[in-house]
Amino acid sequence: MPIHDIRCACGFEGEVITLAAQELPACPACGRPDPDRLPSAVSSLTGRAVQGLPGPKDTACCGSRPGEAACAGPGSCCSGRGA
Repeated sequence: MPIHDIRCACGFEGEVITLAAQELPACPACGRPDPDRLPSAVSSLTGRAVQGLPGPKDTACCGSRPGEAACAGPGSCCSGRGA
């Protein structure tokens, strides 16, 4: 489901989700049928483990370096005790 960034003449600016084959929907704020499509930010996700974050072959919840992950606090799966 594509996410589109739009701006409408009524002042609305935000994201709308559409089905793959669907045209841009009307403005959710005013119903106007022709909002402008804005350029969207691109994702930099590559599927590789970076800075201890999980990669496609990591089996631990916190990736290959759990001590550097944000979830390494008490009670997390990375602390060895579970939630």
